[in-house]
Amino acid sequence: MPIDPTNTSIILVDIQADFTEVKNGNLKVPGTDQEYIKVVEQALRILKNKGFLVIATQDWHPPNHISFFTNHPQRKPFEEIVIGQRRQTLWPPHCVQNTEGAKIIIREELIDRVVKKGQNPLYDSYSAFQDDGGFETELGSILKTLKMQELVVFGLAIDYCVFSTIKDAIKRGYPVHLILELSRGVDPKTTEEAIEQMKNLGVHIYDRLSDFLK
Repeated sequence: MPIDPTNTSIILVDIQADFTEVKNGNLKVPGTDQEYIKVVEQALRILKNKGFLVIATQDWHPPNHISFFTNHPQRKPFEEIVIGQRRQTLWPPHCVQNTEGAKIIIREELIDRVVKKGQNPLYDSYSAFQDDGGFETELGSILKTLKMQELVVFGLAIDYCVFSTIKDAIKRGYPVHLILELSRGVDPKTTEEAIEQMKNLGVHIYDRLSDFLK
């Protein structure tokens, strides 16, 4: 059955300077060069011309965010620590509020709405719906207000924020479509694992935009 653009939203996940090679970001994801940005923008033009709404997510961390290794004395990037009952990976500072690294590097005219996440300094936030403490972003309410019934998700990174966003979307009852050519993963192994888990959750996965649009 063809996808109805009037009740289906595109969720563009975290295509921000700090996550891309094209901007030499602090947490650049492999394969995020200028060609990748070009392909994503071309895809968004096609989707918007067909009537799809585009919601971009944006990591928006305060400088004292708990996930930054610099806020934990004598700790190193990518270490894992335990805070209370949860495990926390320590990252280099990234997507700090009002910095160049936090900027979405997709042309503004291709995006209809922006949802910020990761603003609570006490919790990490991979999912665009809520952080690790259960505090919700405005994404859920936006989708309900606009009467969206289905989601198309792509962006950065497949094995982290894309995967977490899709899992939360499934929990909320949304059918989800993932387009691989418009997404990139941090690590091949964890990316493949995430894709397999998403298949098991019933996510519709397409290699290319053209496959999705058939």
